[in-house]
Amino acid sequence: MGARRDRGAVYTGPGLLAGALALLAGAVAVQALPALPPRLLEGWLAGAALLGLAASLRWRARAWLRLAFVVLLAFAWTAWRADLALAARLPHALEKQDVLVTGTVFGLPQAEDGITRFEVDVDRARFNGRAVPVRGRVRLAWYAARQQLPPVIRSCDRWRVRVRMKRPHGMVNPGGMDFERSALQQGIIATGYVRGDAANARLSRGACVDGARARIAHAIEAALPGDPHAARLLRALSVGDERALDEHDWQVVRATGIAHLIAISGFHVGLAAVFAALLVRLLWWLLPALGLRLARPLAEAAVSFPAAFAYGALAGFGLPTTRTLLMVAVVAGWRLLRRGGGFAEGFGLALAAILLADPLSVLSAGFWLSFAGVALLAWTLARDSGWRGHLKEIGVVPLLMTLALLPLTVWFFGQASLVGPLANLVAVPFVSFVIVPLNLAACALLFAWPWAGVLVLRGCAYLVDALWWLLAHMAAWPAAMQYFPAASVVAFGLACIGAAWLLAPRGVPARGLGFALLLPLCLPPASRPAAGGFRATVIDVGQGLSVLVRTRTHALLYDTGARYPSGFDLGEAVVVPTLHALGVSHLDRLIISHGDNDHAGGAVSVLAAYPGTPVWGGEPARGPVPMQQCHADQHWHWDGVDFRMLSPPAPVVLHGNDAGCVLLVTGAGGRLLLPADTSSAIEPAIVRQVPAGPPLVLVAPHHGSKTASSLDYLEALHPRLAIASTGYLNGYHHPSPPVVARYARLGIPLLNTPATGAVRMAFPPRAQPHVLSEARRRHAHYWREEAAPARAVGQR
Repeated sequence: MGARRDRGAVYTGPGLLAGALALLAGAVAVQALPALPPRLLEGWLAGAALLGLAASLRWRARAWLRLAFVVLLAFAWTAWRADLALAARLPHALEKQDVLVTGTVFGLPQAEDGITRFEVDVDRARFNGRAVPVRGRVRLAWYAARQQLPPVIRSCDRWRVRVRMKRPHGMVNPGGMDFERSALQQGIIATGYVRGDAANARLSRGACVDGARARIAHAIEAALPGDPHAARLLRALSVGDERALDEHDWQVVRATGIAHLIAISGFHVGLAAVFAALLVRLLWWLLPALGLRLARPLAEAAVSFPAAFAYGALAGFGLPTTRTLLMVAVVAGWRLLRRGGGFAEGFGLALAAILLADPLSVLSAGFWLSFAGVALLAWTLARDSGWRGHLKEIGVVPLLMTLALLPLTVWFFGQASLVGPLANLVAVPFVSFVIVPLNLAACALLFAWPWAGVLVLRGCAYLVDALWWLLAHMAAWPAAMQYFPAASVVAFGLACIGAAWLLAPRGVPARGLGFALLLPLCLPPASRPAAGGFRATVIDVGQGLSVLVRTRTHALLYDTGARYPSGFDLGEAVVVPTLHALGVSHLDRLIISHGDNDHAGGAVSVLAAYPGTPVWGGEPARGPVPMQQCHADQHWHWDGVDFRMLSPPAPVVLHGNDAGCVLLVTGAGGRLLLPADTSSAIEPAIVRQVPAGPPLVLVAPHHGSKTASSLDYLEALHPRLAIASTGYLNGYHHPSPPVVARYARLGIPLLNTPATGAVRMAFPPRAQPHVLSEARRRHAHYWREEAAPARAVGQR
């Protein structure tokens, strides 16, 4: 009997969970690779793993050996799937070319301010009249042209459009979102925009789940014309439609830790199954004779999964939803087969099913938050029976979830909500047991009896507004949201052990010591420059500029990146998270070199995160925030480092790019020159202001444009290193090829941020300036675009 139990250990009970964890180990191991193995090797590994697993089962080998073969098989499977996903990306030769694509609209299109954003599953593409290998999901934008709005794009419709695309390429910074990883996980092969063309046309209308979601969202919006805020929240709660949520909404969500409630969560899908089972129970109680035809537990199982599946479809089958659906399916299957099963078996089956269907889901933060949250709750909660046990769980779960997921939220997002437990204590039961059931009932009534649906929806809107009023006040409390500097993998691992130890069941000794293991993650040791030295970080903001300069006790930010008409704000999305990840708790000065959007656009968001920061600028009249005029001869000293403004000369009569604040930072061992977008017309004047001194690092003027970086300028400054802050395949062709050649001819290495990501440099007081790290290469990952052509060479 013992041998038979061992032989099936990989498939049943705790053995199934062990097998799922082995699959997880193999999938995670691939993500640590800087490059994928050759496809032939992947095939050999898969074959060896299958043969080894079959042999170990046939001859009843030890469980650890079978699990080792499962790990190897999962490694090969994940590597092969990742290889296919990377191979599906847009070919380099088609980047920035006009390609005619045909496909079906996927998800919920978003139309606002003359721009429609949508995703298309492309199945056909042609370039210059011939078919090209473009198959997969493409994220597109359709802009208004000549005062004409884009056409209405509906879910499930089939379109033919001429587009200009690029491969997925994101900005890489400390603490920033990794778009290329996200694109790989979501299957996005390209991003781009629709070109004006007579060939653009809707080919057919389609029907799909996303279309039903869009119709429900539109019905909610039409039913609440006087309360658009409640309408957009109810759209998110009913069909997972987050398109209309604005930045203030998300600030409240993040500060109160209720993101899992705003979109349809796995918990809500589970509730749908429970409510369906309760309805069956009520029906069997009213009509006892039904029990003679079908046992009530079997009827509950037969109804609960379809109910959960239908609700999960409204959510778009996200990872938490899919995880819950699989666990509901396992429980329902046990009931229908009249057999038992525990949490480990259901959890293991759900985990294994997701990893087998989509091994790249491990790249998603939602995967880890979902499965880790459920596992730690099961590990922690000692279930009491009766209604008292349910009330106890409702009260303690928000606190437990906050502690359990603290390592993951800090690791993935660099932040945590301190008011989250209290906010969730109120919001979880109110949303789950009051708002969501009423909202779903109202959505059903809107299509059956519209007048009744509108009445219920208005009542639901009052409840949502009342809850949101409370949450907004909580979000405004001091220190509601805490930000944490980036920490090491070791600190993250210790924090995970600490959280599991801290939340261990009763009887585990010294659980309070788990708090000590959280400290390296939440309070990493600070590394500061020595007196007389400084550090600088050229933040990767695409086609724009933002540079952080830090001395021992002070911090200065030079420019803030762009804010686009679409509302995407690099100050908020990139600059502020980078400052938090680098441990910047305050800014002593913000300099906006001049009024161009790619330098000044993010200033409002930066000042919202660091209020009270003094602001200087080259063009105060064009600035998005009040600022003091910068001019030559302004200078100050921080921690033995000299800061001197070289241009514009006072009184300021220059305009445009040449009015930019040119800043020279001089430490004991090195200098940094920030010339903004100044042109070669004033470069001789700037050179005359630069005294002799230690080695100099130059941020290439005007992103490496041909209007700057003249030969005389570079020869006079003779920088040790230059850095161009540009966008990937930008329309300005920065840095200009002649300028790149000029740097190379003079032996000046030129780094380009699309290839390097954020560049961190050290200017120690008793050593030469040097590059500390290039974010894109510091942690090499197989999904990162090499962007080798964008890296200007001239290495010494």
